[in-house]
Parts: sequence; structure tokens; C-alpha cells
Amino acid sequence: MKPSASLKVLALAAVLAAPAQGAFAWGAWGHRMVGVVGAESFPSDVPAFLRTPEAIAAIGEYAREPDRWKGSGKLHDTDRDSAHFLDLDDQNRMYGGPLFTVETLPPTRADYETALRQAGTDSWKAGYLPYSIIDGYQQLVKDFTYWRILDTVSKTEKDKTKKAYYVADLKRRQDLLIRDLGVWAHYVGDASQPLHVSVHYNGWGDYPNPNNYTQSRGTHGNFEGPLVKAVAVEKDVKALVPAYVDCNCSIETRTVAYLSATRDFVEPLYKLEKDGGMVAGDPRAKAFVDERLAAGATQLRDMVVQAWKASADGKIGYRPEISVEDVKSGKADPWNDLYGKD
Repeated sequence: MKPSASLKVLALAAVLAAPAQGAFAWGAWGHRMVGVVGAESFPSDVPAFLRTPEAIAAIGEYAREPDRWKGSGKLHDTDRDSAHFLDLDDQNRMYGGPLFTVETLPPTRADYETALRQAGTDSWKAGYLPYSIIDGYQQLVKDFTYWRILDTVSKTEKDKTKKAYYVADLKRRQDLLIRDLGVWAHYVGDASQPLHVSVHYNGWGDYPNPNNYTQSRGTHGNFEGPLVKAVAVEKDVKALVPAYVDCNCSIETRTVAYLSATRDFVEPLYKLEKDGGMVAGDPRAKAFVDERLAAGATQLRDMVVQAWKASADGKIGYRPEISVEDVKSGKADPWNDLYGKD
């Protein structure tokens, strides 16, 4: 039996009323573009295996992956959905919790959860996007550290059995790096979407609204999905990606600055919508979309470069740790830490 017209209307209303926590950030088109343009912008000192056409395409596809996980199950989705956003309020507080500054950002998810509960909320409501980005960055630094060591010993090892293992493990590490980097690119891309860093995530909401911005529950999805697909062109986005500049800062500082810059685009987005410019035929819409996608691609490129550079000082193992430099100089043999010493 086909659903009645009234049931179709009810189903559509339920979709439009869904909160940001259940919405995608960018669509497949936008996330793929952030991943591809970001990877195409990697400088030559980033390992060559990440700059091949195959790797770039894979990063673009993996950048869609966290959205494709949705619907895996209640526990899975409830835990992960809030990884995609951070609801900053008009006082620049994290959903009424701590101020969103480098100095006041709780250092761990546990500390963040404690601070939010003291404010009467939790990270499932507030979102924890900054931690998704910082966590993924730290993983990338560790991946690169292993890669540097494996790249060295796969060339210098004399023992045939060990060398064969190193060569195979280097390939495994490269495959894992592409996957880890690509999936993490999703959250870096989320952070360039203004409606993923604001309490005004899908219509202005129940907040002071002196400028009478839209309350439409279709605002979020219409912006990041159909509009992006209609106007975004890879070469136009790539043309807006500037040259890499080292911020000489921590990943925490970079992440807070990035999300704060994105938050500044929330009201301009609503103003553009109010002025009738948030439609595919308006050049203002294309300019806005291209700039935001380029911001995501730029941050992806810059964070990857920062992770790569940080890995030069990385360490592996446990009691004692051994450094990349220890292995390169021949001071340390990484066999037990790579193959396993237990």
C-alpha cells in the first residue's frame, strides 16, 4: 500500500524539524570537495604517497564517511552525531558553558563534560567538534611518526626477515594514513560550515532576533546540500586557497581560531538569506559557498602540514619511548616497538 498524501506531509515535516545534531554538515558534494582540494594543495614536503591522484581521490571519498555511518544504531549514532558541531551562543559560550577561547577550552573531553554539566547541559547537546579535530590531528601526528620510522628502517635494515616486515608495514601505515586523514577531513570540513558552530543552526531559533532572520527549519539542509551542489566548482574553490603560512601555534590555538572565524559568518549567512541572495542563481551565494569550502580545504592542508612537521619530533613505544631521530641516527632499534615485544 502506498503512503497517503497526509503521511508524506508528516514525514517531510519530521525531516525539516530535525535538529542540527541529526543533520549532515555539507553534503557529499561539499565534503568531497574540501577533501580533494585540501589534498591537491599539499606541498611537496608532504610524503609523495599522499599526493598521488589515487590518494587524493580516496581522501575526498573518505571525507564523506562519518555521514555515511549514520543509521548504524542508536548507541553508535547518539555517541557520534555530536562530533560534527559546536553550538556557540551569542555570548561566545559553548552552549552556555565555558567561553570559547584557547584559555578556557577544557583540555579533555572529560573536563569539557564536567564544565557543561555545571552549566546544566552536556556535550551531546552542545557538540564537541573542537575535540574531534584535535583528536584526529593527534592521531595523524602519531601516524606520521610511525611512517617516518618505517620509511627509514625499510631502507636501512639488513636482516631480510625484518626488512620484509618493515616494507609490508610501511604499506599498511600508508593505507591507514589515507583512511585516518580522510575521515578526519570530514570534521575539519564541518568546521567551515557556519551553521555547525552556532546555536542558530537551523533557523535563528528561540533567541533575540531584532533583524527578523528566518526561522525556517530548511535553512541548514538547503544551504549545505542543494545550494552547494548547484554552485560549487572545484577549480573556483581551489583558486581561493592561499599559500601555506605556518601559524607557529598549537593545534588547540589553530582550532579555536578556525571555528571562531567560521562563527563570524553565521549572521552574514542569515542576512544573505533575508536579502534573497541564498539561491543558486545569485552570484553572492556562489561567492559565499566557495569561500567557506576554500576555508575548509585551507585548514585541512595547513593542519596536515602542521601534523607532518610535528611528527619529526614524534616518539613511539613505551618505557622507554624512542624518537624518529633516535632511529634515523642508528641510536635505537625500533623492531620491538614496531613488531611487538610482549
